[in-house]
Amino acid sequence: MKLSVTGELRVPGDKSITHRALMLAAAAKGESRLAGLLSGADCQSTASALRALGCAVSPIPADGGELRIGSAGLEEWRAPAGWIDCGNSGTTARLLLGLLAGRPFSATLTGDASLRGRPMRRVSQPLAEMGARFHERGEADRLPLTIHGGVLRNHEHRSEMASAQVKSAMLLAGVSGAVPVRVHEPIQSRDHTERLLRSLGVELLQEASDGGWMVALNPSTETLPPLDLQVPGDFSSAAFFIALATLASAGDLCIRGAGVNPTRTGLLPVLGRMGANVAVTNLDEHGGEPTADLLVRPAALRAANVGAAEIPSLIDEVPVLAVMAARADGDTIITGAAELRLKESDRLYTIVRNLRAIGVDAEELPDGLAVRGTGRPLVGAVETRGDHRIAMAFGVLAALPENQIEIDDAAAAGVSFPGFWELLRRVVK
Repeated sequence: MKLSVTGELRVPGDKSITHRALMLAAAAKGESRLAGLLSGADCQSTASALRALGCAVSPIPADGGELRIGSAGLEEWRAPAGWIDCGNSGTTARLLLGLLAGRPFSATLTGDASLRGRPMRRVSQPLAEMGARFHERGEADRLPLTIHGGVLRNHEHRSEMASAQVKSAMLLAGVSGAVPVRVHEPIQSRDHTERLLRSLGVELLQEASDGGWMVALNPSTETLPPLDLQVPGDFSSAAFFIALATLASAGDLCIRGAGVNPTRTGLLPVLGRMGANVAVTNLDEHGGEPTADLLVRPAALRAANVGAAEIPSLIDEVPVLAVMAARADGDTIITGAAELRLKESDRLYTIVRNLRAIGVDAEELPDGLAVRGTGRPLVGAVETRGDHRIAMAFGVLAALPENQIEIDDAAAAGVSFPGFWELLRRVVK
């Protein structure tokens, strides 16, 4: 039995950009117009958190339609009546801490059990050096966490790892407190925050520096102007359909309007080395973000090595890359990805455990994993541990007719990709 994929599709709006667009619209003065926002659970957590701070944020349209957010600016944010629940969203918690650092009130952030197990000092410590104060209400380095914001001072931060969340929190604190900020990182991480801020007229300098990457923000005392933004399709969501079409037996699939920000598309050159057939066409730009159509055809894959220098631009795609490696010829080795142990699940452990459960030879490394490809049918049960990217990655393998794979928590996909399973069934012939 063979699998054929055909036709074209659009994936939901980019999750990273949606978080940032909602926050900046609530921080701006005037009416922002946002279209193509992701309505998944993580972004709903950001919208809910902003409402708790007194921002008038209507429900995010499930169909990607326009959302208008009227705001009087950061000066109108107020102390929440209770703790702010960030759900499962680390982006919500860490970026919001940056904006709250410059606000003259206190707020306590918490989240679900998974988020309460993820580190926060990587953000709270540099923000404390800027002048914010923190009170850890539970386990050290974890939520719940109270931030006491106020007057900030300019700061230069050197990050040991390339982290868009750390960098973004620092930049947003600079905006909130109207102070200069300079952030150094060993490798450039995704730059959605920088692109959005620059589109709003914020003065930013980005350049290679000291063998790494540096971003400097020189804020204005002027209130941010409103946004007018069409959010591109999420490349991380598109990656699952790139994998499906690559592993299919026949047909071709066109993914329309996907974001192709180069700090996010590190998967594409890796797949090129593996022999995948992905054409990037119809390049365009929306709100400073490049977009394109991706035309994908089936291909026989070969193994490839992926190292630390490539990880920041494909960190969210490691699960889907690992399942593609399970169908490649040879041994794929991924290193430099220790950060994946601190996501919704310990993704390195979870990926390897599930690959073994369905019959793939895989090994967990301290900072990565090794996968030996196989052409035999894969059979078994997958435990997602509530992780949306694990569910969807193994859902791709489950869609191949020679495999018999059960996913224990398919609903986890709703965190970042509402409608994933329906769309998967639609394109499979």
